[in-house]
Order: sequence, then structure tokens, then C-alpha cells
Amino acid sequence: MTITDIKVRKIIPTGKLKGVVSVTFDNIFAVHDIKVVQGEERLFVAMPSRRDDSGAFRDIVHPITSEARQQIESQILEAFHREEQKRSETPS
Repeated sequence: MTITDIKVRKIIPTGKLKGVVSVTFDNIFAVHDIKVVQGEERLFVAMPSRRDDSGAFRDIVHPITSEARQQIESQILEAFHREEQKRSETPS
């Protein structure tokens, strides 16, 4: 599967949640509500999740391998940084 589009839906300047993105794979499958979160040491990507009956959050979709997770995360963070840069250069 190849990422064919990444849309940065929101950039949030304050708090730990920094943004929300949508990713399209192979121009046929979209995943919405992927979060860009500021962790203790770096930004990371959190997949869409929901709270289960016990109160724990469970991912609705997620990569199966660590290689796929790393590839998806790096592309999302690159797109997020490009969009942040573009928005900071655009006069309000």
C-alpha cells in the first residue's frame, strides 16, 4: 500500500494535540482523525481510537508492523511540518 494523499485538517498551536490529518492509501482507502501529538521527547502519530467498555482506548485502525508504522508516521510528520511552515509564511 502506498500513501497517495495526506491532508492536514487542523493545526492546533497550544496543548499536546498539535494536529489532525487524513491519509489516503492507493487512491481508494482513507483514514480520518489521525492525531499528531507532542510527546515527552518528540511528535508522534496516534491512530484513530475509541473507548471500550472497560474505559481503555483501542485503535480502530493501525499498522501491523513496526516498519509500516514508521513509514506512515514519517510521511505524516513530514506533511504536517510542511503545512505548518506554509501556514506560518502565509499572512493572516
